[in-house]
Amino acid sequence: MRSACVKFLAVSLLAFSAFAASAQEWAKAALEKSPRHREYVPLKQGDRTVQAFVVYPEVSSKAPVIVLIHEIFGLSDWVKLMADELAAKGYIVIAPDMLSGVGPNGGGTDSLGGQDAVTKAVSGLNPDQVLADLDAAADYGKKLPAANGKLYVAGFCWGGGKSFAYATHRHDLSAAFVFYGPPPQTDAMKNITAPVYGFYAGNDARITSTVPATTDGMKAAGKKYEPVVYDGAGHGFMRAGQAPDASEANKKAWDEGFQRMVTIIGHNGSAAAPAPAKPAPASVDRSPALASAEPAMKCHDEAHTTTSEMAVLMKE
Repeated sequence: MRSACVKFLAVSLLAFSAFAASAQEWAKAALEKSPRHREYVPLKQGDRTVQAFVVYPEVSSKAPVIVLIHEIFGLSDWVKLMADELAAKGYIVIAPDMLSGVGPNGGGTDSLGGQDAVTKAVSGLNPDQVLADLDAAADYGKKLPAANGKLYVAGFCWGGGKSFAYATHRHDLSAAFVFYGPPPQTDAMKNITAPVYGFYAGNDARITSTVPATTDGMKAAGKKYEPVVYDGAGHGFMRAGQAPDASEANKKAWDEGFQRMVTIIGHNGSAAAPAPAKPAPASVDRSPALASAEPAMKCHDEAHTTTSEMAVLMKE
C-alpha cells in the first residue's frame, strides 16, 4: 500500500510539474499572433546585466515609454502578453526580468525551473538592486530614438508594490500605475513627484485594506493618489481576467482597469498616432480547449499545492 502511495505521489509530482510548465500557454499563443516587433535587450548597470523584453508599437510618431514590472511569478508569458497589449495602444514597453543572473549559469526567470523557485527568488531580491534595474530600463527607454520623452511605470502584485516604491525614487515619471500592490512607507511618500493611480480588487482584503491609510498618507504629503476598487475581482485580476476561464468579475476588472490606464496616459498628452492600415492586434483565445489546459495560478499569498509539499508527503 505504501509503495503504491509513493508511486502515485511521484506520478502526481511529475504531472504537477508538467501542468505548471504549461500554465500560461494561452498567453504564449496569443503573443505569437502579434504583428508587433519584440526583442530582448541586455541592459548594463554597473557589473550587472539585466535582460529586458521590449515591444514597439506600430505608430507613425514617437511614443511614450512604459516600464512594466512583473508579478512575483517573474517575467512570465502573461507579462510579455500584457507588454504587447499596451504596445498595441501606442506605447514602447520595457519589461525587465528582475531575476536576470539569479538562475543557473546566470539565467533568469526561465532558468529557475518552476513557480516555487521563481517566487522564492523574487521575494529575496534586494530592494536597492530592484531600483537600479528599473533605472537601467527607464534610462534605456528614454534614450530610444522612437521615444517621446514621457516615462511611466506600471506593476502587478509584487511589481505593483515596486511601482509605488519606484515613484518615491524616480522623479521624471509622468505617472505610476499600481495594480494590487502594497504602498511604500508613509515617510517616503513626500518624495513622490508623479501622480499615482491604484487598481485594487474588492476580494483582496490583504492589499485593499491598505488603501484608506495610503489615501490619508498621500493626502498629508500633498501627493496625487487615485485608487479604484473593482468589486468582485480577486487579487491578480489583470492576469486572471485574461485567462480562458476568467470569471465575469475578473474579466470586467481587466477591461475597466486596462481602459483606465490607457485613458489616463492619453489624457496626459502621451498617446502616439497609429500608423495606417495595420493588422488588428492579437486577441486572447478563450476557447474551451485552452481553458481545459490552464490551471488556476495563485499569487504568492494564496494557498496552493507545491512540489515541495508533495516531496514532504512522499517522505511520510
